[in-house]
Amino acid sequence: MTPLDTCDERSLDPDPIRQFSAWYAAAERSGIDKPMAMTLATATRDGAPSARIVLMKQADERGFIFFTNYRSRKAKELTDNPHAAILFHWDALDRQVRAEGTITRISAEESDLYFATRPRESQIGAHASAQSEPIAGRSALEESARRIEAAFAGKEIPRPDHWGGFCLRPSMVEFWQGREGRLHDRIVYSRSAGAVWTMRRLAP
Repeated sequence: MTPLDTCDERSLDPDPIRQFSAWYAAAERSGIDKPMAMTLATATRDGAPSARIVLMKQADERGFIFFTNYRSRKAKELTDNPHAAILFHWDALDRQVRAEGTITRISAEESDLYFATRPRESQIGAHASAQSEPIAGRSALEESARRIEAAFAGKEIPRPDHWGGFCLRPSMVEFWQGREGRLHDRIVYSRSAGAVWTMRRLAP
């Protein structure tokens, strides 16, 4: 087997974010479409779950960062119940990465910096869409976008107050590598209240 077909705890980085970055770079090199796509699972205050695909924009020592409308269903659930799980599935490499942890908002300043890098059409969409709210039809959304575009014609578009970033600070990260005979590799990093990570292998 090639190195990409194995997941050996003896050769993995002791820090799961650095290990994730290595796997993510391999996913990018492989030509996978949207390797940053991840399933985000949230729950209401009383535990009713929901899941959707979002795009991770950064992974650093804090955790995994993504952006959304703060008035959306997922943002409301993350506010009411700041615990979440994410999953990356890179089929071409037969790999998955799961993480669970707590959610916090990133700073307004950092959200401003990222919003400024978005395509103008996406900036307009952040203003135009009342995410997760019922609308009369597609035409209503398109008309809202036209109004926003006209309002900011010839101007920079500022980040709306209701849009910004969240960070999932992981308490658990699992690396899954598919293997022959379904004898897959599963390596889990976990930490308690402290910053020290421990690593162990799970049966597939």
